[in-house]
Amino acid sequence: MRGSSLTTIVAAVSAIAFLATCTPDETAPVERNSGVSEKLVSSAGNYLAGRQAQKSRDFGNASLFLGKALAESPSNTSLLRKTFLARLAEGDIAAAVPMAREITKRMSSAPFAKLVLLVDCVRRNDLVAADAVLADFPDRGINGFIRPILMSWVSVGKMEVIDPIQELSSLKNQSDLRVLYNLNAAFVSDVIGRTSDAEKYYKLAIQKFPASTLRAVQAYGRHLERQGKREKARLLYNTYIHENPNSVIIGPAIARLKRGQRPTLLVSTPAEGVAEALFYVAGIMTRQNSEQLALIYGYLALHLRKDLDLARMLAAGILESMDRNEDAIVEYRNIRPKSPFHWSARLRVAGNLEVLNRDDEAIDLLRKLANEDKTNPEPLISLGDLFRSNKQFTESVAAYDQAIAMISGLDKRQWMILYSRGIALERSKQWGRAELDFKRALELSPDQPYVLNYLGYSWVDQGVNLERARTMIERAVELRPDDGYIVDSLGWVLYRLRDFAGAVENLERAVELRPNDPTINDHLGDAYWRVGRYTEAQFQWRRALSLNPEEDQVAPIESKLLQGLRMSNEDE
Repeated sequence: MRGSSLTTIVAAVSAIAFLATCTPDETAPVERNSGVSEKLVSSAGNYLAGRQAQKSRDFGNASLFLGKALAESPSNTSLLRKTFLARLAEGDIAAAVPMAREITKRMSSAPFAKLVLLVDCVRRNDLVAADAVLADFPDRGINGFIRPILMSWVSVGKMEVIDPIQELSSLKNQSDLRVLYNLNAAFVSDVIGRTSDAEKYYKLAIQKFPASTLRAVQAYGRHLERQGKREKARLLYNTYIHENPNSVIIGPAIARLKRGQRPTLLVSTPAEGVAEALFYVAGIMTRQNSEQLALIYGYLALHLRKDLDLARMLAAGILESMDRNEDAIVEYRNIRPKSPFHWSARLRVAGNLEVLNRDDEAIDLLRKLANEDKTNPEPLISLGDLFRSNKQFTESVAAYDQAIAMISGLDKRQWMILYSRGIALERSKQWGRAELDFKRALELSPDQPYVLNYLGYSWVDQGVNLERARTMIERAVELRPDDGYIVDSLGWVLYRLRDFAGAVENLERAVELRPNDPTINDHLGDAYWRVGRYTEAQFQWRRALSLNPEEDQVAPIESKLLQGLRMSNEDE
């Protein structure tokens, strides 16, 4: 079965239940008592509403309701911490600062509260106060490995005799933190004028830690330009673009280089340095699927540096993954128009509008983007995807046609657009063109399971190339053994080849994987009938009807329920 495999399926990953587990849940059972005060009932209601909002990752309402509950019970430290964390996850750092002060008064161990106070001090450039916070700063956990960075930047800001690079030394000997060491040593060296040291650390960051390449390339390129090493900077930028051809981030740097304009440092103040460290931690948390923590660190970075668009893109992406699409749109729209991320951000706004069923707005925005840059196919590809998901296949094909016309020389990265257009062509009854697209997609990227499955299933449906279809679908199953649609295709090709026992085995597996798909249940009913399991066949057909099949599927299923399958050599 072709199924919904045409859309990229992103597995939902469960984030760490951070906000719910930072403190024990101290909610006590409440006895039924007509004497309970209205004030207490109101407070309990706000608390429960806030906790439910937290669990739903609706941090705005969590902050609202927990804040109301806290106003009724200001001495409740557990409630104070929960409200504080909700404020952070909402991105309201300013409101969290006074709460952090209160928490540190009440509790000796409050690592997050101390981090927020430190961030506030650095933001206000009150480095003496920042030093005081650092004196009692935790040296374990996440705070433990960012503490040296914080100390280094505070030292830079205070222009102390202490060597700020030496402050970072505890990171140097930990292999998993060496990238953090090299980048921050480079940033600090640049700020304090140790240009040769800065160049050394930038090179180490780029050569040994490719995951950090973008930020290091941006900073190192600026460093080279400032030192008059324009050809080295040009080579650095061109190498990055060659290795990352779809990236638009380095474009402004190349344009600046052509103008001969001397850039500022990427990181030039303690606030900017600390923001980079917090953003780095946010990236680590994202890779570990700790989305709520990542969001908080991203917002802390933005509190220090509002123009850190990478952090804003990260936060918006996390909000998207949490299905907080309206909030994601707000963050994407906050990306500065001059930012190299502005184009991508607007494209993501369109995607979120589509998720919110605001298709007209999404279409208008995508068409506007397509008209603004007639060399970039991405808006038209997204437009084709949107039309295809709405079953507007003629419009979808037209959008894909325009997009593909912009691409000179399709390579293996473009298999997806051919696959997508092939689906739209097949659904709009243009099989000849569709088949060519599927075959071309497989030439570009031979082992794409969804293309193998779609083309193979289409042949099975038409009763042609059955043995070749079987080989292709078997390969797709090897690549995606738990995809119910692909397993269904294997069952169906075996059915068409009259291996009914093999068909039953695979179709039963497909129904286990996709129990609520009407087509798969219908197929299993047919296979049961062919092996003489008539009662089970009728059960599957009835189930298929109950699962809202396509309109053109209803009559054939009803006919089978009335008279079964014809006992002939024809395959249904």
